[in-house]
Amino acid sequence: MKAAASANPDLVFSYVGVEQWEDFADKFEANQKTKLPKMIVWNGNEEYFSVIGVESLDAEDQGTQISRFLEGYREGRTERKTVKGPSFMDFIHSLVGIRTVYLLVFIVAMMMLIQSIGKEDDMPRVGSQDAVDHAGSSEAESSRYGLEKKED
Repeated sequence: MKAAASANPDLVFSYVGVEQWEDFADKFEANQKTKLPKMIVWNGNEEYFSVIGVESLDAEDQGTQISRFLEGYREGRTERKTVKGPSFMDFIHSLVGIRTVYLLVFIVAMMMLIQSIGKEDDMPRVGSQDAVDHAGSSEAESSRYGLEKKED
């Protein structure tokens, strides 16, 4: 790249690591699935150019490959592409993090706690007035039956 940079002073050459600059590299369709290193010409705005047939470097003779890339660019054998902007799914993905999961778990736990407290208030208690009334009515009924037996 140094030799190509000195031979082409009108262009700026740079290297961007996909792992370190993942969000930036993804805008140029460079990610872990792409054959790397990938070569593009970027004008600094919303579009960039890819030379048809020479998009990435092989391990052998990279200097010749860079020269062919520059020749293709100067001859106009390029494909114009637009820098990928943020999408709605990228926005949603950025919102969902570990803090969001913790918040949802906390909210669900609080709702379950409130619901269980509400159910405890609705349950009848042992020794309440209903049990006393029931016992009194059964005594009256048993005394009434007892009187009927004596009359037989």
